[in-house]
Amino acid sequence: MNFLAHFYLTRGLEEITAGNFIADFVRSSQQHIFSAEINKGIEIHRSIDRFTDEHEIVRQSKQRLYEKYHKYATVIVDVYYDHFLAVNWENYSDVPLAQFSYETYSLLRKQHHVFPSEAQRLFHFMSAYDWLYSYQSMEGIQRALHGLSRRARFNSGMENAIADLKKYYSEFEKEFMLFFPQLQEHINSFLLPPEKSYN
Repeated sequence: MNFLAHFYLTRGLEEITAGNFIADFVRSSQQHIFSAEINKGIEIHRSIDRFTDEHEIVRQSKQRLYEKYHKYATVIVDVYYDHFLAVNWENYSDVPLAQFSYETYSLLRKQHHVFPSEAQRLFHFMSAYDWLYSYQSMEGIQRALHGLSRRARFNSGMENAIADLKKYYSEFEKEFMLFFPQLQEHINSFLLPPEKSYN
């Protein structure tokens, strides 16, 4: 899952969401410098990724893209799924997406001092260009894919993946709608304490 889904799953939990955000920039050997709640967020992020990568429904989505994009199919599906969360947002939250995005940036800004330098740079662009809100539009997804393509080590072709989203839109949306409740249940049941669990 990409940023929007990750933040949705730990919404309102400041340090846990901060850990969720910085997880990809922190090695296990570095975790001792962070608070218990930030470390919990890091572990939740990694559990989300494992659950997603190993799930049969997500594999179906990735298989549709693998011939063209190979290992980058995983990254592309993550972005697609954020799009479907954004366009179906009212099914998951009573808080409008614009408000959720603003509140998430504000929450993360309070923890900015603990972010590794790469995470600080990423957060600057994310908040400045309102990535979370932009995922609901095709233009926003195109920008996200283009940015990922520029940062890829190899020629990924990800900037062209908007065409695949349009071509197989209903298939990807159906797979997201089947998968996401299972991911929610996984996080609620196994990783968040009962008093913080979301139904």
